Amino acid sequence: MSVTAVVGSQWGDEAKGKIVDLLSKDARIVARYNGGDNAGHTVVNEYGTFKLRLTPNGFSNPRTACVIGPGVVLNLSTLGQELAYIQEQGIDLTGRVWISPRCHVVMPYHPMLEAIYENAKGASRTGTTRRGMGPVYADKVSYNGIRLYDLEDPDVFAEKLRIQLAVKNRIFAAFEVDPLDFDHVFQEKLDQYRAMRPFVREPFGLLQQTLQSGEMIVLEGAQGTFLDTDWGTYPFSTASTTIAGGSAAGLGIAPRWISRVIGVAKAYTTRVGAGPMPTELHDEAGQTLREQGEEFGTVTGRARRCGWFDAALVGFSAQLSGFSEIALSKLDVLDSLSKLKICTGYRQPEQNNDDASLLAYWQGDARWLETCQPVYIEMDGWMQPTTSLRKFSDLPANAQAYVRKIEELVGVPVSMVSVGPARDEIIFKD
Repeated sequence: MSVTAVVGSQWGDEAKGKIVDLLSKDARIVARYNGGDNAGHTVVNEYGTFKLRLTPNGFSNPRTACVIGPGVVLNLSTLGQELAYIQEQGIDLTGRVWISPRCHVVMPYHPMLEAIYENAKGASRTGTTRRGMGPVYADKVSYNGIRLYDLEDPDVFAEKLRIQLAVKNRIFAAFEVDPLDFDHVFQEKLDQYRAMRPFVREPFGLLQQTLQSGEMIVLEGAQGTFLDTDWGTYPFSTASTTIAGGSAAGLGIAPRWISRVIGVAKAYTTRVGAGPMPTELHDEAGQTLREQGEEFGTVTGRARRCGWFDAALVGFSAQLSGFSEIALSKLDVLDSLSKLKICTGYRQPEQNNDDASLLAYWQGDARWLETCQPVYIEMDGWMQPTTSLRKFSDLPANAQAYVRKIEELVGVPVSMVSVGPARDEIIFKD
């Protein structure tokens, strides 16, 4: 029995893709269980650099099956382009990609609806990627979704599409947005589905067989803990479950099979879009993190907000998903900073500064967190390059101390330290 879940412990963009790619060399299956093409991951391996949004990160290993579970919502255009690009790089995907026909499809009206909602909110908008995630998940739970199963039968698809366009086009008319044409949408989606059809088959049986055989399965979570629709900084969140437990519903693997949960965390904190971020920096240190870390979104290209490592947040993530270990990424981005800070908890402005009782993330909502003030400890930086190092003992003493302090504050051991984007630019600790 060997199921490893890889979960983002912050607001996404933690370099989960690199960790999954690294683990995939020993995996029989790498599986996605949530999200859509609203978040991207970058993988650098011997085949090149891949910037992907939907394809599981097992594609470079010829013996690994890439599984997309029913908890994922599919933009067929995005996925089709990704699979074609991977194969153009000389990677054979024949018989290796399994896409559940239970997956819901992102239709052209979903991004349009999301744009209407965001524009209507004005200054209160949530800062979505406008890829249609909220509306497609809303249709899913309100019994208005269109699944791959429906595209298999053109008559069924036509009936469902007519109903949805009758509703959606009335909304578009109310907001003076041009309506969608049935024939155009119908034919476009059928064409995209036909190109995808060889990969569409229910993976549940494959997963159960692999569980029984004891071969390794890697669960690849999308986004991060604090974008979770229930436990994240709602409404500045995504529309799916991003924690380890989401794999049960989103893929069909019972929780008892998961023996290892790797929480991926940057050595600092980043966030894209609106919402509270207690440790955000607006100074030279924040600019250094953005530039040295190349902190720009894979999907949107937007500059990420950067700040100090928040141990209060990551500690909460560890409890929520049951981290067995942490993979700490981008330690090398801190190489040039002489002083570093780590947040250990929060206080409200009215609290006495001498009050020893720190507040925790789970004690309030997003509006409450926006008013919280971070409480820091300060540590000395190491002012030395770390990218070429491959042993933890070779790291500068202050870098080792920084990693150990994170372990202490979060309460979970660090097993991997990434010091660069390439697969081999990593240190296995202990």
